[in-house]
Amino acid sequence: MALTIISLMKQVPLPSEMRMGDDGLMDRTKAKSIINIDCSYGLEAGLQMRNDNPDAKLIVCSMGPPSFTTSLKTALSMGYDEAYLLSDRKLGGSDTYATGLAIATMLKHLGFGKGLNEDFIIVAGRQTSDGDTAHVPSQVAENLKIPQGTFIETAELVNGKVHAKRIIEGGYQMMSLPLPCAMSFTPTGIDPRRPKLSGAIKAKNSEITVFSIDDIGLGTEHIGLGTPGESGSPTIVSKVITIKSERAPAKMASGHNESELISNFLEDFKSGKNTIEVEEKKAKKAKAREEGLREIDFRNGAKGIITWAEVVKGQISRPSMELLTPARTLAEELGNDTKVTTLLIGKDVAGLAQELIASGADEVIVVEDDRLEEYRILPFSETFAQVIKKNNYEIALFAATTAGRELAPRIGVKTDSGVTADCTELLIGEHVHRNKETKEKVVYTPILESRRPTYGESKLATIIGFVCPQISTARAGTFAVPAKDESREGIISSFEPKLGDEEFVSEIIETVIGEGGMQGLFEADIIVSGGRGTTADGMQMVKDLASALKEQGLNAEWACSRVMVDEGVAEYARQVGQTGKTVRPKVYVAVGISGAVQHIAGMKESETIVAINYNAKEAIFQNADFGIVGEYQDILPELIEKVNGGFTFGLETK
Repeated sequence: MALTIISLMKQVPLPSEMRMGDDGLMDRTKAKSIINIDCSYGLEAGLQMRNDNPDAKLIVCSMGPPSFTTSLKTALSMGYDEAYLLSDRKLGGSDTYATGLAIATMLKHLGFGKGLNEDFIIVAGRQTSDGDTAHVPSQVAENLKIPQGTFIETAELVNGKVHAKRIIEGGYQMMSLPLPCAMSFTPTGIDPRRPKLSGAIKAKNSEITVFSIDDIGLGTEHIGLGTPGESGSPTIVSKVITIKSERAPAKMASGHNESELISNFLEDFKSGKNTIEVEEKKAKKAKAREEGLREIDFRNGAKGIITWAEVVKGQISRPSMELLTPARTLAEELGNDTKVTTLLIGKDVAGLAQELIASGADEVIVVEDDRLEEYRILPFSETFAQVIKKNNYEIALFAATTAGRELAPRIGVKTDSGVTADCTELLIGEHVHRNKETKEKVVYTPILESRRPTYGESKLATIIGFVCPQISTARAGTFAVPAKDESREGIISSFEPKLGDEEFVSEIIETVIGEGGMQGLFEADIIVSGGRGTTADGMQMVKDLASALKEQGLNAEWACSRVMVDEGVAEYARQVGQTGKTVRPKVYVAVGISGAVQHIAGMKESETIVAINYNAKEAIFQNADFGIVGEYQDILPELIEKVNGGFTFGLETK
């Protein structure tokens, strides 16, 4: 059977042209659209695979309005053979669960995913710029019951299997995937090619097949805008508010040369940053609920909160420990003796259970199996789903690490639950809903309100779901690690999942994890971060400044913006921002960083922010406490000299 390579592609509006409509939803009508950047790398990955398999057929698929045919034509001009679009107004408002279901149903209609020995590979982008969830590839894979690899940088077919390099925190994995399989690619692989004239002519004369949901046999039960207690997506956006900054204007250094600039900066820093008078906020009274409204407890007996303890190099990862902070708060808000349970999976991991109890877990369920020494999506997701189905939890929380961002959505499909990604706030609330037919108003309570920055980090969206478990991933670095209470008591139990050979068809060939990076960024007192403007020397001066600070006895680390990872200059573990790490150091030095809202999201809570950029109009200066305008190649040597002379940004040395 000839190999078929299926690329999932999305057309997205330019981030600079996204606007919020009066209804709180994104208005794309006037925004110019392009192929999602990550998806373009998925398209190229498919083309690269055909280089070694010239008989392979290339198919590109998308879901969206008729305007998406523009990008599908581009894919055809790049070398794809066929294009399919699922377009139906009934799909409007679909969440990622519904999107994954719809795309998988279209692929089944095309003859894929029938459970036979099929030779097909699905390639996709890591995530889309308008959503940044990274959910859909996992959800499509689970709906088709095929193995997957996410955050893939490169892949090739070797003896009938795909050998892929997967980016993880602090390093990478080499993995082997059997066919059929699905992969999502990071924008760090081979740059997408430009269409040739002959390809453009071919695409112009090619037909794009457009399906409706009726064509593929998809009902409306789980797609479209969700309606509580009725049909549609399992999650909905209940509220969107504007995020406002309360940082005072930056003190800008002055001088005729770099020496004067640095001297002036040191004087400014010594005198302290600008402050603004923040109006005392009046306590908001809870909005009074209308009298006589009927309460609906949609949980159907579900109770309790479960978290996942990700184990890295024999230790529980910091983001997993952070989860226990919101989990405990949610349990207290729910009351009624709500328990926090943590699932611990691995080989010889039982000894870590007491640490979780001391940090806030009421029960730790231990799953030990020699085959589970390293994280693998198929057995871990199946184990988690079995535990959830047995104990009927109302809430499931995961850290938004590379593993958590693929595990949560796959479990969501297994449990028919929606997933909210990259949350910065989690709390218990209620939702008032009016039935369109009966006009009756009812209150759904208690419900998990998952809040996540969205639309370029300018808005804070509240997402709610009406299916248990209500699943959310929490942005790493957002919540504090809870203080340990060694006297705290809890239950340690075991669970033996039923796992077949089909859960172990994917193999980890090699795992390489370096030192520092992920943990270092969370714990550093001062972080020196480089952006696009530091490409001249590959961020070497950024690293040199961090090294100089370390030599002075400071807990310092270096980091970067997303573009530096995308260009292969730095590893993902060093990325700060919406799709990277959220950090809160005492001092954050941004070098050559423009100040895109996605990056600001990951460092805005820093105690003091210093910006160095040659362009005085860059947005980074609007989010900084101190600013230096100049070429970093001139500024940093002077600053490093001052650090070597004892300047420590006001921080105490060891």
